[in-house]
Amino acid sequence: MFISHLNLKRILFLHDTSLTTPRGAELTINQLIKLGKKKSYNVAIDGLKDEDRTKKSIAEADLIVINSTSRCTFEFDIIKHLIASKKPYIKVEYDYNFCVRRNILCTVDRKITNCCNTEKFHLFRTLFANARLNIFQSPKHYEAHYEFYGESVRHHLIMPPTVEVDKLNPSKEKDEKTIPFFGDLNNLKGGYAYIEYANEHPELNFPVYGRNLLRQEIPKNVTFNESITNEEVLDILGKTKAIICQPVWPEPSGRLAAEAFLSGCEIIGNDRIGTFSFDFYPDDKEKAISDMKDALIHFWNEIDTVFESQIAQKVETLGKVLVYKSYGGLGDIFFAIPAINKLAKVTTSLDFAVDPRLVDFFTPHLKHVKVVDETIARLNEQDYDHVYELGNYPAFRGYDLPHALKYPTHKKVKQHAIQHYIDTVSKLHIDIDNHYDSYPYFEHNIANDPYYVVHHGAGFLLKIWPTDKYAALIEQLYELFPNLKCKIIKGPDDPDIEQHFTQQMPHIEMITGDMNAVGQAMSGALFHIGNDAGITHVAGAYNVPTVGIYGPTGPGSWGSFSENHELIWGKQGVCNIRCNYDVILNCEHRICLNSITVSRVIEALYKVLQKAYQDKNTILRVNPELEIDYGKNDCLIKLNGNEFLLEYHDDNMKELVNALLNEDNSKPTDDTSFKLILDVLKQQNIVFEIPVFN
Repeated sequence: MFISHLNLKRILFLHDTSLTTPRGAELTINQLIKLGKKKSYNVAIDGLKDEDRTKKSIAEADLIVINSTSRCTFEFDIIKHLIASKKPYIKVEYDYNFCVRRNILCTVDRKITNCCNTEKFHLFRTLFANARLNIFQSPKHYEAHYEFYGESVRHHLIMPPTVEVDKLNPSKEKDEKTIPFFGDLNNLKGGYAYIEYANEHPELNFPVYGRNLLRQEIPKNVTFNESITNEEVLDILGKTKAIICQPVWPEPSGRLAAEAFLSGCEIIGNDRIGTFSFDFYPDDKEKAISDMKDALIHFWNEIDTVFESQIAQKVETLGKVLVYKSYGGLGDIFFAIPAINKLAKVTTSLDFAVDPRLVDFFTPHLKHVKVVDETIARLNEQDYDHVYELGNYPAFRGYDLPHALKYPTHKKVKQHAIQHYIDTVSKLHIDIDNHYDSYPYFEHNIANDPYYVVHHGAGFLLKIWPTDKYAALIEQLYELFPNLKCKIIKGPDDPDIEQHFTQQMPHIEMITGDMNAVGQAMSGALFHIGNDAGITHVAGAYNVPTVGIYGPTGPGSWGSFSENHELIWGKQGVCNIRCNYDVILNCEHRICLNSITVSRVIEALYKVLQKAYQDKNTILRVNPELEIDYGKNDCLIKLNGNEFLLEYHDDNMKELVNALLNEDNSKPTDDTSFKLILDVLKQQNIVFEIPVFN
């Protein structure tokens, strides 16, 4: 017997569930493996129970078929290992495994938000993009993945349910009194719809072949039975007049629905069944049978193709591209820059259209992008291969802007706005890496005459920390860092801060010019302190260590993105009212901002400086938020609701601790016992090592 050299290749199936489980995915995998062995392929299965054994199996395989992994305890590690191994693999998707719920209920229920594990969502994008082939269970299943991932799933095959059509047993006589349910009766599979129908039709019988997993009273005409084999399911379906298929989640395939359709059952269904999105439904059973018979053969033909074509084809660039960012504030433009830079890598040229006043500001910093005047660009859109509008994340104006891109991860993946922009442009081309691996650095060189920057204003003045507190902060910083100058950015609508100073401030310089002047000031700053405003994100672009002060609006998606930053959100633990524009306008107390103290901002600054300037000469500083009760042989330290009791071993220890807490840096710190205490105090943010700026 002649055996092709392809059949000698070792093919490894990875799947997290026992193949004895009588479900659609396991039935299909059993069929694929059975046919593979019949065709003399060297096929093995790994159940993802032992990480070392799985890695060894991957190393020995020539091709990996990765199926479901959500139940695997080392899922992330093994997916990363597989990608890094450079082994060719095929991804067979049975659910929506990138979603932590595996069911994308967020697409049918707007109340479900932040439903995806962020790391898993991005990992699966890479998994799909690097696969030689991605296999989906229906057109609807593929479309749902394309909505989230775009071109990363471009190499794909849609397989119809692998129904064993030769075992179908449709009967001319149908039982009109019985409507069966196969599997455990649960919500996602449409259990509540089934019970509702049973209540409405007490004259009918409703046998369930599985367990009851619903939390409601079950009508008397519903009975529960032991699970049965697929052959028995097909036999019952052949005699059944009607069956209910009304899943809550978007069913990827619906093997049972396909079996019922081919068995001649009337389907009492909804629009969430993947099988019904094939072109053979509902009128062409012959085509359905033919496609289902051929599905397994097509799979193994694709295996042959993968081995015959070891080198992935190069994908063409997007050509000449124009990108708009015509909605949102200044900060939103900076959030979009990492995405624009990634998009530029898959184009022959990319023009970034901005407001005319910003062209000169952005031009020197965007090295691989041409910055153009948006008023002129709109007149020449016909000169581009593609035009994209980034609009704003989230899409406050919907997607009514011309050329607007959609943000599929909004409300589903909890992450910074920067990543949402990247995820959106990564849909456009398979070679866009959606990993946020660097900051959109503009050139930052600390000035010889050291200074820091403060911006006490904002485009929306009700989001600013009180101006008198900014003045008090600057006065305290002058005492703490007498060698540093201060540059205050003051826009035309920002509050007048000068009237709040209690003493002469000769070290202050007001920056009142355009964005070029702001950029010049930020490019040499040691650190920045500001509100939830665009200037804080200018600091992020220059990677200036930053303290951001937030009040009514949370910093989750719009926080500072400098490499070293601290965010203060005054709302936490202070106000439970959910803010929107009207609430902010009518809020009289503004406690979320008024409750933030100067000492809390200095504490945040200490944290930033300690992280950002570890290579500098340092001095020990005590957390200004501390409360200290001194005792004879101990002291009680209170910080942010926590208490720490320090007991003195001897008078020398007492003297050293008291000197430390009183910021007397003249005392030696080389005592062994004291160094242990000092390490603990640093770990608890009671004491900081602050750089000395000369």
